[in-house]
Amino acid sequence: MVKLNKIYTRTGDKGDTGLVGGARRPKYDLRVEAYGTVDEANSAIGLARLHTKGEHDDMLKRIQHDLFDLGADLSTLYPPLTSPPLAGGNKRGGADKALRIIESQVKRLENEIDQLNASLSPLNSFVLPGGTPVSAYLHLARTITRRAERVACALATAEKINPLAIKYLNRLSDFLFVLARAANGNGVKDVLWKPGVNR
Repeated sequence: MVKLNKIYTRTGDKGDTGLVGGARRPKYDLRVEAYGTVDEANSAIGLARLHTKGEHDDMLKRIQHDLFDLGADLSTLYPPLTSPPLAGGNKRGGADKALRIIESQVKRLENEIDQLNASLSPLNSFVLPGGTPVSAYLHLARTITRRAERVACALATAEKINPLAIKYLNRLSDFLFVLARAANGNGVKDVLWKPGVNR
């Protein structure tokens, strides 16, 4: 279990920060940017959850836990510098005992996308973010998730990361889009883009 007794440590006062295992990176490093953007997406989902209840809220709560897993994954070098598993780490065996995103987390998102999408009518235009407050916040979370995915892809060109981290982010942005439509009365309150309407 993670234990946080002291909130400020002063260790980052010179512009660097610690990864899992103790390695230090500049705060502008791509790896730090990747898990920081994941944290930002998680915060936006927290805003959306102020307006959700029932099954939709349960889905988002699971995702918030996944995003902390993803942050731990991205903040752990691959292979990790430490050998002991993190609290709640996976049980897959092998040398990498770090907490990593796994295929079942991606598959759960895919199943939930299919479940939500079954009730939605097909689109004949792009959807503008908005309609209802929860939908607007979900679109905000979606666009932040897309940015996290872009940063993770850039990181993957520079050093090894878990490929399922990128796959999860890709599915999550799709999930948030579909849930935003579901939150708009299954698309009834969607605001559709009208190309060139103001020309």
